[in-house]
Amino acid sequence: MIGKRVLVVDDEENLRRVTQLKLQQAGYEATTASDGAQALDLLARHPQDLIITDLKMPGMSGMDLLRRVKEDYPEVIVIVVTAFGTIESAVEAMRLGAHDYIIKPVNADALKLVVSRALEHHRLREEVKNLRSMVDSKYGFENIVGKSKALLATLDNASRAAQSDATVLIRGETGTGKELLAKAIHFNSSRRDRPFIVINCGAIPKELLESELFGHTKGSFTGALANKKGKIEMADQGSLFLDEIGEMPLDLQVKMLRLIQEREIERIGAPNATKVNVRIIAATHRNLEAMVEDGTFREDLYYRLAVIPLILPPLRERPDDIAELVAIFFKKFKERQNRLDLKVPPSLLPYFSIHRWPGNVRELENVVERLVVLTPGSEVSVEDLPDFLRRERPPLEAIHLELPPEGISLEAVERELVVRALQKCNWNQTKAAAYLDISRKVLIYRMEKFALKQEGESG
Repeated sequence: MIGKRVLVVDDEENLRRVTQLKLQQAGYEATTASDGAQALDLLARHPQDLIITDLKMPGMSGMDLLRRVKEDYPEVIVIVVTAFGTIESAVEAMRLGAHDYIIKPVNADALKLVVSRALEHHRLREEVKNLRSMVDSKYGFENIVGKSKALLATLDNASRAAQSDATVLIRGETGTGKELLAKAIHFNSSRRDRPFIVINCGAIPKELLESELFGHTKGSFTGALANKKGKIEMADQGSLFLDEIGEMPLDLQVKMLRLIQEREIERIGAPNATKVNVRIIAATHRNLEAMVEDGTFREDLYYRLAVIPLILPPLRERPDDIAELVAIFFKKFKERQNRLDLKVPPSLLPYFSIHRWPGNVRELENVVERLVVLTPGSEVSVEDLPDFLRRERPPLEAIHLELPPEGISLEAVERELVVRALQKCNWNQTKAAAYLDISRKVLIYRMEKFALKQEGESG
């Protein structure tokens, strides 16, 4: 905290100077004021990190100064100095917002310790505030991009669900953003400052899943060398996100049902149950109703999970959202890869819009990252796109062709398309032919038909 600015306020000049000197020797930038009014005037002209003020001063008392500082400069730390017999005043000052108090006569070591602790506490509080702001910006519902009716309805219901402790079941294809939605629910709930624990039921071997979820005691099975707390206990007072809940074995489904109903679990090998308070958010890409029908998922657990069902629509049902997602992902990866000069022409967007994206948002994000990393030039071209995007020709409406009311010449349109394709490909006939999805021979025929030659080329 060296270099922090500290203002010493005391009507006794000797005490002011001695305190200032002690603080300067400790590395602080210390200034002084003889009363509350002078302190406020100095504070208005020179921002301070911390104020040390005597409580008893003529004119504006230290208590009045504290009130004014907390009203006008709430981020400034205040420490009050009081005589031994007036501790009650110091307690009252702390109730009004003072961080701590020092008893006269002021000991140099005690002064340094109190100031150092106060500044460290303030630093940690600011750090937490900044981290909270980062979490809010990262996991807010507004960060789930899209304006389709189905998605907005899901986000609206998720926002309402966040205000409760009700169990949520998120359904959607792989890559639609189920975990992102679960995090948004948690970080916008009253449990936001508590743990958010994720466990993927499909990624952990079945024989290990019970121990991962519920924990175990030492010696309860071969390899159990110590007591281990499970993910559910780790999530106590917070949220447990059960991704791919449809992969959970039937015997564990019974135990999950007990957790939801009784709010208690049993570690493997433990003689007694442990009470826990967790909010369950589950997700799956599978059809749980069909699984209930064929006996691979418990009906009672399904209904316990689906108190608030949320469905994330696949990207192919949100074509109008693709352009915005492409823009966001390009910005993100250009910054990450330090390729801020890379451009994406609007003419490429139709290639993204007509693809069905079976991997959904995750697949789209991966493709954009790949383009940012691998594009050799300063602008992404059709040739840089993956083969599966290049094969899917944009529909005619993507060209934004305006038909005038008086009519139009088909030959003129054809000629203009050939010219633009050649210009786009720097008059490389092979590339222009590929761009127009015709053979080079057909392209040459049309160039001859319309007498098209590159500027400067002789006849």
